[in-house]
Amino acid sequence: MLQAFFIAWLGVCAAQASPGPNLMAVADAALGQGRRPALLVVTGIATGCLAWSLLTALGLGALFEAYPFLLTVLKFAGGGYLLYMGIRALWSIRKGQGMTITTGAGQLSSLAAWRRGFVVVMTNPKAALMWSAIATFLLGAGLSQWQVLAFGPVVAITALTIYGTYGLLFSTGMAMSAYNRFARIIQGVFGLAFGALGGTLVWSGLRDLRS
Repeated sequence: MLQAFFIAWLGVCAAQASPGPNLMAVADAALGQGRRPALLVVTGIATGCLAWSLLTALGLGALFEAYPFLLTVLKFAGGGYLLYMGIRALWSIRKGQGMTITTGAGQLSSLAAWRRGFVVVMTNPKAALMWSAIATFLLGAGLSQWQVLAFGPVVAITALTIYGTYGLLFSTGMAMSAYNRFARIIQGVFGLAFGALGGTLVWSGLRDLRS
């Protein structure tokens, strides 16, 4: 059990440390809103990890195999949400909003910041595939559904650690100063990156429908 947990954990750490929607959501909140909203986004991501572990333990992998269209639906949902975030970031450049880091009015509320992290991870098809693979690996190693469920808190703690570190780094004074100086460029990069990811997911969903 411990060996299987460790191998799966290493894979999860690599996935979480690599660039993706989760990391960009944290960086966007940290640079644009500050440390507290960024860490609340991180808690939303960690909560999503717990939710995915529960869904996986209840048979997520088997569900996607039996009804593959559900993954297509998830691609459209996740892609649409990322496109929305990208368009909003690009729109803020045109309107001249969000060009400097604020510390008061205009910040994301605690619930909105948490919800952003939760929605990003829950609508990410890569997360669905990753957890399906984790379930297959752990169950194949002889673990029970309850032991697979126990892997969720491990991943949530890892998410808090990795994404929390990113949030702290991106919300430092040096990072904030650089953001305020190059806000339009950074917002544009985030907007285009979110848009590219969202468009890729939607295009993948369309290809699923064609096939």
